Amino acid sequence: MRTLYSGYSVKNQILGREIYNDRGERVGHVTDLIVAPDKVATYAIVGTGGFLDLGEHLTAVPVSQFTLKDGEIMLPNATRQSLEAMPRFVRASNE
Repeated sequence: MRTLYSGYSVKNQILGREIYNDRGERVGHVTDLIVAPDKVATYAIVGTGGFLDLGEHLTAVPVSQFTLKDGEIMLPNATRQSLEAMPRFVRASNE
């Protein structure tokens, strides 16, 4: 067997993962990734609040703002309230 790509499996390693701030507080989870035509992930769609995806607030956060620390996805200086204060992400009608 040979390695085809180095990187991450979006489905197995990113989608649904919890996001933590630099204080170790859970601030949301990754619900989707936006990939540009040049095949670069540009935004992570972050879900906060809600229960079983009902009433969940979705917002788009540039991938460049995230870091990995000890295997955890980190969004430094974020809080659940700061994410919920950002504009709501709404999917285009053609998706």
